[in-house]
Amino acid sequence: METKIAEIADGIYRLSTLVPEVAPPDGFTFNQFLVKGEEALLFHTGPRRMFPLVQAAVARIMPPEKLRWISFGHVEADECGAMNDWLGVAQRAEVTHGATACFVSLNDLADRPPRMLEEDAVLDLGGKRLRFLPTPHLPHGWEAGLFHEEATGTLLCGDLFSQVGDGPALTGGDILGPAIAAEDMFHASSLHPESGALLRRLAALRPQKLALMHGPSFEGDGRAALLALADDYDRRAHSTGATH
Repeated sequence: METKIAEIADGIYRLSTLVPEVAPPDGFTFNQFLVKGEEALLFHTGPRRMFPLVQAAVARIMPPEKLRWISFGHVEADECGAMNDWLGVAQRAEVTHGATACFVSLNDLADRPPRMLEEDAVLDLGGKRLRFLPTPHLPHGWEAGLFHEEATGTLLCGDLFSQVGDGPALTGGDILGPAIAAEDMFHASSLHPESGALLRRLAALRPQKLALMHGPSFEGDGRAALLALADDYDRRAHSTGATH
């Protein structure tokens, strides 16, 4: 496997590895995002077995031991499986997430105590500002949360808009259609009455870029894309009775 690197916004690097065995024949990309600043942050660690690939990719951008922060959308192997490997390499690094993730999982799972973030807390990386946005059960996991990088207008959106295949690193094309097709395939989203409302709150940020964990990053009208995804979630929730 090969991990490709692309700078999708100023100082934000997408590290992407295609795994052909997942969702064949198209395969499935696993993406991490390195946000550079005086205190760099890695969003998603990749699973443990992918750690050597991701570490080597980070090393092409900066010394891995200088990584300061580690975070992810929710507690899941592909999002944080290599968390402790990174803590071992970067001795000053800290895991950071919301209260639910820390209390329920990370206080025990992380080799060093995590830093807990309140809703709308800003992590100042020095040159980049990441605002923490709790998104419980969106798209899944009650501890789920995302970050909006305010300087570049980039939403680190985890599993939202997940799609199969290995497209370009950055696209201005349709990401909703492929996301709908992937949801029809995987049924991975936790549909509940607040799903659409949470997506509309993210849309209010008017992000200029959407950094997808599985699929190409998107450049364009992030607000419109999130509102369209909210409508699809509402449709699915109504069809399953999740809103009742």
